[in-house]
Amino acid sequence: MARTRRRMSLRAQMLLLQVAIVLTAVAGVGVAASIAQANQIRASYEQQMIGVAQSVARLPAVRSAMDDPEPATEIQPIAELIRKASGVTYVVVTDEHGIRYSHPNPDRIGERVSTDPSVPLSGKMYVGTQTGTLGESWRVKVPIRDDAGKVIGTASVGILESQLRSDLLAQLPRLVLWLVGAALVGLLGAYWVSRVVWRRIHRLEPEEIAALLETRDAMLHSIGEGLVAIDAHGRLALLNDEAQRLLGLSPDAVGEEARAVLDPDVLALLDADPDTRRLVLSGERILVAQRSEAVVEGDRVGTVLILRDRTELHTVLRDLDGARDLTSALRAQAHEFANLMHTVSGLLEIGRPGEAVDFIARSGYGGALTAGGLVPAVTDPAVTALLMAKLATARERGVSLEVDPGSTCPPDDTADVVTVVGNLIDNAVDAAGSGGTVQVTLTDEPGSGVLRLVVEDDGPGVPAADRERIFRSGYSTSGADARGLGLALVSRIVARRGGSVEVDDSSLGGARFAVVMEHTPAAITTGGVR
Repeated sequence: MARTRRRMSLRAQMLLLQVAIVLTAVAGVGVAASIAQANQIRASYEQQMIGVAQSVARLPAVRSAMDDPEPATEIQPIAELIRKASGVTYVVVTDEHGIRYSHPNPDRIGERVSTDPSVPLSGKMYVGTQTGTLGESWRVKVPIRDDAGKVIGTASVGILESQLRSDLLAQLPRLVLWLVGAALVGLLGAYWVSRVVWRRIHRLEPEEIAALLETRDAMLHSIGEGLVAIDAHGRLALLNDEAQRLLGLSPDAVGEEARAVLDPDVLALLDADPDTRRLVLSGERILVAQRSEAVVEGDRVGTVLILRDRTELHTVLRDLDGARDLTSALRAQAHEFANLMHTVSGLLEIGRPGEAVDFIARSGYGGALTAGGLVPAVTDPAVTALLMAKLATARERGVSLEVDPGSTCPPDDTADVVTVVGNLIDNAVDAAGSGGTVQVTLTDEPGSGVLRLVVEDDGPGVPAADRERIFRSGYSTSGADARGLGLALVSRIVARRGGSVEVDDSSLGGARFAVVMEHTPAAITTGGVR
């Protein structure tokens, strides 16, 4: 049977299940209706019998005949007339001792009733089923009283139970016709529903649907791009594994309001035009996000965001730019050094060694990268390399980059310090422009685990109205940090490390950025930009 059940199609299973439900419901309704009809017939007869019994008990002719020497002579014709007119099975009148004065079978007159007459003789009405000389019957017994109110007899009216059953059976065919009609309508509805469902699921069987879902989940969660689906009500409908990693969300976020769990940068895409593609900042990750419309059968059902991680690529490109700047600086210095050597060689050839020595003294190291640029107390090799590259870049752009000789910066186990220092110096150099000055000071307070960084320039500065907005993703006041990500990234890294970043006016005339953040390696969490 299990093998047969597996082979049966979903459509057939649904049809059989609905047929079983319809037939069970119809059968149940039929039984309930039959019981209700039987109760209605019984209740109708009960009211009729109560009326007949009370009418007999109140008839003056019956009450006066109770004192006659032969009461049955007067009462029997009256009881039979009432019995035939009302359609009941019997009308029996007895005296206070239970002796019959009337009965459908005249031979029973004068005999004591076969059932207990104590209830009506006590002055109460009795309604119930009893078995008498005529068989099992549904009967009513009421007391007969004289003018003084004394019970002088009983009036019993009944109808056979077989007659009740016969009346019910007479009405069942009509009920059965209604039930059969309801069953046919239910069966047709079951067939229609099973066909509609079968077509709505594209005529697929449960095993095929399960396979499709498993394949879909495997594909969605294995692709290297983040996929976020937001339904028409603004709730997260889908988050694949990569999207959870990029956005820092758990699988439980599915079903939550998108505006409650997504970063503002990502949310801004929901209001953008279809197929919009831009760089966004989620946490400390730089993402390429693309927005698409989710359309089913021509109707828009939601929005889909495709996310790609550009964090590491951004870092590599920044490092590559630094390497190119450093290479250009080295090439320029090699050219300058060659010119110096040619000049010294020429002075020696014309016999002026003294002037050659003076020329060498005046030239110094020929602009070496390390000439006054590195600070011994800056022992973080990544920061040292960064400062070397930035010194070379600034020099090529005609900007004087000065690192405070008293600066200190011990090694750090993440690239956070490099990211913060690099972004602030780049912004300062862009702001200062050719002929400008940038000053950098790094201070590590021994034992405090706090690093202080100050970057100043003599550029145009930052207006007071913009000093909060410049740290928002996508906001920029100039060509520097044109995509508006650098300072936003700095702000988030510093906040994660329990610090703060402030901007005010510099003594040089431009902007002054002051950063305070934790620097103890043991207290730093992983997951930053590398």
